[in-house]
Amino acid sequence: MDPILAEWLSLAIRWIHVMTGIMWIGTSFFFIWLDASLQHYQAPKPGIAGESWLVHGGGFYAVEKFLVAPGTMPKELHWFKYEAYFTWASGFLLLALIYYYGAEQNLIDPSVSQLTAGEAILVSLAFLAGGWIVYDLLCRSPIGRSTGALACGVFLLVALAAYVATHFFSGRAAYLHVGAFIGTIMAANVFMIIIPNQKKVVKALLAGQAPDPALGKQAKQRSLHNNYLTLPVVLMMISNHYPIMYESPYRWLFVMGAVILSGLLRAYANAKNAGAASRDVDHLLVLAAGLGLCLAALPALKGGASMAVNRQVDLTEAAAIVQQRCLACHSATPSDAFFKAPPRGIVFDSAADIRRYAPMIERVAVATKMMPLRNKTGMTEEERAILGAWIAGNADHGAGE
Repeated sequence: MDPILAEWLSLAIRWIHVMTGIMWIGTSFFFIWLDASLQHYQAPKPGIAGESWLVHGGGFYAVEKFLVAPGTMPKELHWFKYEAYFTWASGFLLLALIYYYGAEQNLIDPSVSQLTAGEAILVSLAFLAGGWIVYDLLCRSPIGRSTGALACGVFLLVALAAYVATHFFSGRAAYLHVGAFIGTIMAANVFMIIIPNQKKVVKALLAGQAPDPALGKQAKQRSLHNNYLTLPVVLMMISNHYPIMYESPYRWLFVMGAVILSGLLRAYANAKNAGAASRDVDHLLVLAAGLGLCLAALPALKGGASMAVNRQVDLTEAAAIVQQRCLACHSATPSDAFFKAPPRGIVFDSAADIRRYAPMIERVAVATKMMPLRNKTGMTEEERAILGAWIAGNADHGAGE
């Protein structure tokens, strides 16, 4: 495929993906909030679960929720489904364009597994489909009758998915696949459960029959799952910009922590929307903050350079390492096939550039060892130590020119 065409396709599909994702997340969050905000402002009305008054854009709105369904169907009924469908479809197209079409570069990491491009793509497809099948069976099993047990089951399923993905795909692709794994479950919930159940309720009403309350209960369960899974799936989708997450040897543990952290934040928001007092739920924020700090410290466990350089290192020696190991990507004209422009606009074409970005080099190449990406250029421990010695001895003082 022509690289310019591929770039435009990527931009167009990504834009659609983000736009439809915003619509889907917005409606999901709104209806969960609406359900939590329901109250009986006056005497309870027969068949009404509650009502909520809203103000927005200069207008006032009164919304009622029926216990099961209205007695008769209105002429117009607004459905919320295409946001989910187009979000998933555009996301899958991006997955195919970036990770399947460029499998050798983006999907496969020889240091992780020895899959061929074709094998990796088949594993990816099975990974996404299998995730939905296992999740759906879990929800339909006896475990699905207990909210707490099912929550633990879904968490363990996502944790297993993270472990598997990080042992089959490159770090960047693994995180994207965890997001796609969760996103597929969410979209399938809409397509396979929520919308079909709503259609069955509508069909029963049109036939003059009483709808089955279990249909609404099942749809609400899956909708609530989608609400809690939204934050981790968004984090996984933007993770490709942050190698500090997916290049860590603890990357699958980071996914588990992110799911718990997201759950704490959503539990807090949902409880507040339902009218819970701050003193009753503030501990969720404290737990989330503590967990967030622990996750931020994970990359540091990788440690700094394993050897010491007990001599003066000048800029010439340090620059030679940077230009050999980093210039393939971080140049005005990258030679790496994946990058058409230097990531984040950072270049090491001159000694002045290298001195300018010395603190960043220390962070990503010496302390956390996140770079070079997947260590594609083979930077050695000795070279990292030499860079660390130069930065410690010269970078702050402008010496070594």
